[in-house]
Amino acid sequence: MRFLVRDRLLGFGDDYWIEDDRGTKVYLVDGKAMRLRDTFELKDTEGRVLVDIHQKMLALRDTMVIERDGGPLATIRRRRLSLLRNHYRVSLADGSTELDVSGKILDREFAVEYDGELLAVVSRRWLHVRETYGVDVVRDDADPALLIAVAVCVIHLAEKERRDDD
Repeated sequence: MRFLVRDRLLGFGDDYWIEDDRGTKVYLVDGKAMRLRDTFELKDTEGRVLVDIHQKMLALRDTMVIERDGGPLATIRRRRLSLLRNHYRVSLADGSTELDVSGKILDREFAVEYDGELLAVVSRRWLHVRETYGVDVVRDDADPALLIAVAVCVIHLAEKERRDDD
């Protein structure tokens, strides 16, 4: 299943829709402005919150946390010992599952894998619309809301790191 994300609207505090490959609105990203930490909610078309995403406070490295129903779902941070800057680890709340995110994050060309198996591909290559990228959820049993949230989080972390380096 493929989803389209309008890249120019990724500022926190902004609201924007994520569409499926037929142009139907599927998820609303509800940015929460005026907060101490970067925060947004991923909602369905009925306005129900599917996941809450926020920056973890008091962390040694920039970290994003994804929560579902008030409980932790995943924690995302850049890999500490990676030779590649664009390599992130997603630790799921079960404590034993880790997803690997690697590729050209700032170019919106990367993959999300679990134990070497591809879960999703994020790419601009298949699209002709400027400032849009796709999230292609490869596995039928994967959680699309989680994978979209992971994509948005790693892009946010990479953009923030780039701004901090400038």
